[in-house]
This record gives sequence, C-alpha cells and structure tokens, in this order.
Amino acid sequence: MEHTISITEQAERKVTDTKSLPFGKIPTEHMFIAEYKNGEWQNAQVVPFHDLTLSPLALCLHYGQTVFEGMKAFVMADGKINIFRMDKHHDRFSKSLHRMCMPHVPKKLFKDAIHQLVQLDAEWVPKEEDGSLYIRPFMIATEDRIGVKVSDEFLFMVVASPAFAYYTKPLKVKVETTYVRAAAGGTGAAKCGGNYGGAFYPTQQARDAGYDQVLWTDSVHHEFIEESGTMNAMFYYDNVLVTPQTSGTILDGVTRDTLLTIAREKGIVVEERHVSYHELVKAFEEGKRIEAFGAGTAAVVAPIEIIAIGHKEYKCYVEPDAIMYQLQKALLDIRKGVEPDPHKWNYVI
Repeated sequence: MEHTISITEQAERKVTDTKSLPFGKIPTEHMFIAEYKNGEWQNAQVVPFHDLTLSPLALCLHYGQTVFEGMKAFVMADGKINIFRMDKHHDRFSKSLHRMCMPHVPKKLFKDAIHQLVQLDAEWVPKEEDGSLYIRPFMIATEDRIGVKVSDEFLFMVVASPAFAYYTKPLKVKVETTYVRAAAGGTGAAKCGGNYGGAFYPTQQARDAGYDQVLWTDSVHHEFIEESGTMNAMFYYDNVLVTPQTSGTILDGVTRDTLLTIAREKGIVVEERHVSYHELVKAFEEGKRIEAFGAGTAAVVAPIEIIAIGHKEYKCYVEPDAIMYQLQKALLDIRKGVEPDPHKWNYVI
C-alpha cells in the first residue's frame, strides 16, 4: 500500500545551542505521526512538535505495549546529511513489533517518515564532529480499553533531538549477579519499554554505590555477561575482540554489528560467545591488558575504566591507542563520508 505523507511546516524554525543540554531534552521543530486503525496505517503526517492527547484507558499506559528504535543522522564532510543504517534499524524494529503483537510498519513508510522529518529539520543536525541528530521511531498502543488484550489501535511516531556524547568520561560498571535484565523466552531481544523500566532499580542501586552502569549476567547461572544497560558489551584482550553472542536475552545491536564488521575487515580476530565473569577475573589477575567498552547507538563506543566483580574492582585499559578508539574512528569516518562505505550503510539525503 502506498502512503502519502502530508507535511505541515512550522512557520519559524530556530536552532538553539544544544551542546550544553542533557541528552534527549530538546526536540526538533517537527515530528512524524501515523495512526493504525481498522487494520491499516492512515493519516501519515509530519507536523510541528506537540504534546499528545491520550485516553487514560489507552492500553500502552497499562500493559507495556510499546516499542522503540534509536538511530542517528550526521552531517558528512561534503555537507550532506547521512542517516545511518536505516535498513538494519527497520529490520530490528520489525522484529520487536512482532514479539510485542504490534502491526508491521512497511519499510517504505518507515524510511520515508524519517527522511521527510530529517530533511525538514536538517538545520538541527549538529555540524560538530562529535554531534549527531538522535532519531527515535516508536510505537504505542492507543486503544482506550482497560481490559488485558492486544490493542487494535496504535500510533507510530518519529521524533528527533540533537545529540553529543552520551557518556563524557570512561565508565565504572558493576557486574550484576542478583537481578536479571531478561530470561530465555522473554522479551530481551525486543527493544520494548518494559525491558528498560525493569532495569531501573538494580541500575539505581549500582549508581548509589558509585557506578555508572551494570553489566548484566544470565538468568540461570548469574555468570555469563550479557549486556550493559544502554549498550552491548565488548572486551579486547589477547589480540581478540570478544562479545556475548546475540540470543533471546541480548539485543541485536546495530552499532555492535557495525563494529564487529569493521573489526573483521581490519584483520582483528572476533569471537561471539559466552563470556564468563570468571574468565575476566582470571585475565585481570594474570595482569593482561584488557579493554572493555559498551557499543550502542546513543553511546557509540563507551570506554569502561573500572569493572567491579564481587567486592573487588579491576582496572581496564583506556589509553588513546586502545583498539576501541580505532574502531570508533573507523565508524565515524564511514558515517562522515571520509572513508568508503562498501556495505551501503549510509542513507544520504
């Protein structure tokens, strides 16, 4: 089905200095919105950013039927705007929607919506090297009924906000062995709101103890590293880049996939497998140089300086010559159009 997107342009568009503001606080002038009713998408629009009006009975408010994505757009070296890995993000969004019993968004509608929004608000894409436009496609259940059921009505929306470094310094993380983020058969591989809400309490406990994030472990043995809050987890030691393999409990990160591809093309040995925290302890105690970092759309590459395992803290390698920074630069160069894009990851407006 073809979808025509109507556009209502804001009469006056002013871009303020956003670098000093917290991540995700300032939206751009416009947003995209489409309604799902009577089994089809309709009323697709790019409109001035405004608040929503929802019934207090809207099912998203009661039963967690919400899904989202996180993407970025960049100003390239030639001044054009690049939206990074649209196809991969649509694929993951579709899988999340399927898991949460929500209607599919056709790829053309998904890409056209983001294209039109970013093109209209192009002046909001930061030109600084460390800047980007964070793009948030999401869907919520809107049927006004308090009974426990799969909604028949939804809103698909896209909003955007200028973004800079998500983490401004190397992180201190704590290996979590009591609480779990996800269990086999659950929604761990879906990017749904409940996964994040359920993680707040143990993450807050870690922050109260002086840490920035947790490293989640598996729900059965509380031993094998899974991911870290807002990011996939990666480790580099013994000349090998190691990361937990994706599964039903780990999000299939787009930045994760991108960095692994770049690493392999650079000749770095990559292993996707179970990573026991006991393995990390052994490597630390043998005095090995270990890099640890998070990989995610918001964080990109977030170096980890301290890993707390039990009652002991271990120091990781975060010096400028670390492999993780080389991978980060290679990714940035592709996004900015400085280096070739052989995988056609860039969607250039």
